[in-house]
Amino acid sequence: MSIHEHVEELDGLPVHDFPQDTADTTALPEPGAVAWRLSVDPYEDEETFAECWQRFTEAVDLSGVRALVIGQWGETYENSSAVVVAAVVAAKDRLSGLRAIFLGDMVMEESEISWIQQSDVTPLLTSFPALRSLSVRGGDGLVFPSVRHEALRELRFESGGLPAAAVRGICESDFPALESLTLWLGVPGYGGDYEVKDLAAALSGSRFPALRHLGLQNSEIQDEIAAAVGAAPVVAGLETLDLSMGTLTDTGAEALLGGQPLTHLKKLDLDHHYLTDAMVRRVREALEPSGVEVVIDERGEEDEDDGTVWRYAAVTE
Repeated sequence: MSIHEHVEELDGLPVHDFPQDTADTTALPEPGAVAWRLSVDPYEDEETFAECWQRFTEAVDLSGVRALVIGQWGETYENSSAVVVAAVVAAKDRLSGLRAIFLGDMVMEESEISWIQQSDVTPLLTSFPALRSLSVRGGDGLVFPSVRHEALRELRFESGGLPAAAVRGICESDFPALESLTLWLGVPGYGGDYEVKDLAAALSGSRFPALRHLGLQNSEIQDEIAAAVGAAPVVAGLETLDLSMGTLTDTGAEALLGGQPLTHLKKLDLDHHYLTDAMVRRVREALEPSGVEVVIDERGEEDEDDGTVWRYAAVTE
């Protein structure tokens, strides 16, 4: 199942596709007026990503570019994002105004999320100290050693499975300005070999003191995550908490409600859950009178085989 869509806006800017034909550069928007989307179709286009990137750097004043959205860079199940990361980093001196990057803007018709081959994406942070937003789609091959970045406000990973080492690196990084962290953790069958303990540094609250939104989503161990979040110091400073897209059952919801208070939240998202109607009512009754927006409408679909009930995360392959 896949629910990811093309990015329509980044850093407050509308996404604009960089055209295949740039003979008339006067038709291009101002460099800082849009988020530039660069993508090639390996099955239709003769142009490689390197050639597309070269045209872009020649046609657009890179000093004015604020946001980049990178779509297909080739046959993603064969070619990792390393070529893209290297190209962007090589232009760092010219991309002096870059504030936001989305790496891997592909929908199911272009590539299953589990087919997207990522790489070490931290050079995009270490090479751009003023970057405010980094989003990455796809977890296969993702590398993320712990780093420090003073300006980053938003960090987002969408995947069918995040590697444990990458999860630890993300959570053990130092991001003093980070306001929003979203992790689609995924499942073991697609590389999600993390455990709850890999989230410990992020849940402690000390690594990201400015954090206001936390999304730990799309997991087969959503009950364990909910229990850990219920006891986590980071929750006290949050405005929104997203535990959606996973296999949350009454056990996890019970642990969440039995943990520290959640009534200070503006929003709690538990959609795509496996709660009973009685537990849904309990969650609403516990939080909505305090003004918390509770998103809990969508129930996941279960399968049963020989007495075993199977529950699924929302995004896997």
